[in-house]
Amino acid sequence: MRRILQIVALAAAAGALAFWALAGANRGWTKTSVARMTVDEVTGIESPTYEERFVPGVDFLGAAGLGAGILAGVSFLFRRKPTMQN
Repeated sequence: MRRILQIVALAAAAGALAFWALAGANRGWTKTSVARMTVDEVTGIESPTYEERFVPGVDFLGAAGLGAGILAGVSFLFRRKPTMQN
């Protein structure tokens, strides 16, 4: 059980890091909408429009790291299997 929790913690941390990197690697806070500059066809004025998109930030990495750390810490509450000594 101990080794399984450690492996799950490592996989969760690695998966969160990979997701963060592939989804945009935002070094700020997590965003649920992103501004995109568009040009008005009639006036030619450039203005921001917002599109709903999830971009994970460093708070996402922190929460995933905390969860992985808790899992790894809980793994130390289980005893190791006794080894056979001759």
